[in-house]
Amino acid sequence: MNMKNKLLGECFAEFIGTFILLFIGIGVVAALVAVNANVTFWGLSMCWGLAITIAIFVVGDTSGAHINPAVTIALAVWKKFDKKKVIPYIVSQILGAFTAAAIVYGLYGSSIRQFESSKNIIRNSQAGWSSAGIFSTFPKTGLSMFNAFMVEMCITAILVLVIFAVTDGCNKSCPKNGMPALAIGLVVALLGASFGTLTGFAMNPARDFGPRLLCVLAGWGTNAFGPNNYGLIVPIFAPIVGGILGGGIYEKLISLYLPAKMKPSIEKNQVES
Repeated sequence: MNMKNKLLGECFAEFIGTFILLFIGIGVVAALVAVNANVTFWGLSMCWGLAITIAIFVVGDTSGAHINPAVTIALAVWKKFDKKKVIPYIVSQILGAFTAAAIVYGLYGSSIRQFESSKNIIRNSQAGWSSAGIFSTFPKTGLSMFNAFMVEMCITAILVLVIFAVTDGCNKSCPKNGMPALAIGLVVALLGASFGTLTGFAMNPARDFGPRLLCVLAGWGTNAFGPNNYGLIVPIFAPIVGGILGGGIYEKLISLYLPAKMKPSIEKNQVES
């Protein structure tokens, strides 16, 4: 297989992996908001986490299952991921998220319109954020842009820190044989339950931006970007900064001191002395 076909396959895997995550995740939110399904916030967080686990099981061996531009960029910065693949991966992730949102909108469209009608919601007004929130994230009322940025940055840093740890073959304390996917899904669920009420726990620029584009085209217009163009700033740039930070913390403060990595250095020093 030539490199062009390999990259095409990896990009398709990223599209499918992100599609799975958003199809399940947005579907659960739509069920909660539009048809008043009996889903707790913890249950919602678990569904997002398990969706990521499933996506990793499906495409992990093909593309690495980044499913998140923040992860792709962090890997390019800290793990020597081929920088030529960064843009194709991110485009594939956004397209996968957009497509999943579009299909969920098609399936739940009548229920969403009924919900809006019952609440007298006009999509291009501030009230429209409540239905646009099915697809993308919005800050809690009263939360400043800075605080929202810090929330998304911190939780994404933890996410990427965990991803780096559980996929590091030298880290003997981490589970193997498919368990890293469960660990990654679990940390997403825990972070969602802990801080999701503040920002909706985007932690993923593609997860937020792709569906937000769908909202722009589906009647919400530029109102879908939220207060002060929130959607073009916080859920895009905070996860990227957080991902680089989390990867750096693992690579520079934890990974260097793993026994498996320190042993060769110690043995080399002993030989030289």
